[in-house]
Amino acid sequence: MNNRPVFLLPLALAVSVTTLHAQQSVPQTNTSTLDADGNAHITRVIPIPPSLSPQAQAALRRSASNDTPTLALRRAGTDAWQARAGEASRKMYPVNIKEATIAGVPVRDVTPIDATPQHPDRVLINVHGGGFNVDSGSLTESIPMANLLHTRVVAVLYRLAPEHPFPAAVEDTVAVYKELLKTYKPSRIALYGTSAGAILTAEVAVKLKQLGMPLPGALGIFSGLGDLSQSDDSQAMYSLHGLTGAVEIPDGKPHDVYYFTSSTSPKDPVLSPVYADLHGMPPALFITSGRDVLLSGTTILHRAFLQSGDDARLVVFEGLPHAFWNDVSLPETKEAYGMMANFFEQQLSR
Repeated sequence: MNNRPVFLLPLALAVSVTTLHAQQSVPQTNTSTLDADGNAHITRVIPIPPSLSPQAQAALRRSASNDTPTLALRRAGTDAWQARAGEASRKMYPVNIKEATIAGVPVRDVTPIDATPQHPDRVLINVHGGGFNVDSGSLTESIPMANLLHTRVVAVLYRLAPEHPFPAAVEDTVAVYKELLKTYKPSRIALYGTSAGAILTAEVAVKLKQLGMPLPGALGIFSGLGDLSQSDDSQAMYSLHGLTGAVEIPDGKPHDVYYFTSSTSPKDPVLSPVYADLHGMPPALFITSGRDVLLSGTTILHRAFLQSGDDARLVVFEGLPHAFWNDVSLPETKEAYGMMANFFEQQLSR
């Protein structure tokens, strides 16, 4: 049996409880019991942090479903949500969007509405989130950066797993990057992503180094991880929605096994960059949050960058769930986008 500490969480948010029945149906005390293997069986009453904006506090009061949809349903639902969320983002951050192909790879080419872009010598490459099997970010992750930075953003619509497992997504992103190098200096290119895209960002950077190609001027690793060989604390404590929704009990098996096949070692240095030579990586900004399922993974990868002597900065937002910046209505989202844009502006101006 896996003897790593595992946290089994029947957790409850201590939000306003309006009836006696509700008070009796959720835990009212904090408990923690360790079994013989060191697994912690925990009940915690965790209030919503008062420092959060009213909008974020309201978002945390919404319960998430425990259902696990099929991949087909998840893709259909995510595509519909991405279209809606993309339109909401575009109203707040106006941009131009067109479908294109670069190096045989489909992309979304997102450009500022400026008649003459302020930075025609720069480009950002976005690799979207979505667990490697759906597109949950090619619009929402690209639109704000194109607007705030007055810079072109190329969102790579890489091949998805499980039909196209690792290293397909890495290969597609490398192909787009290689083609863009014909037009842009590497120091004027930034590579970034959220969730699976954050993982992919680090994977691509390692692959580029292995290939002896010039590295981009900056990396954005926004809620990711660098070790797919094992699970960690935050994966045992949080769902994609933080303290609500289904949380699987860790079983000691590699993370995201549908993303790669048994022919690839979970400790392959490209698949799991914490096992790679990270010395000389571009300056990188890491962003995560206190209730992020990938909180541990993000901080572990950040520490690996620091141990390699790289310029790596980490920002942890209080109390918010995974990739909260996909909700453009939150003041914290505006703050996070500002941090991302300022970092890229500084690095690509050198």
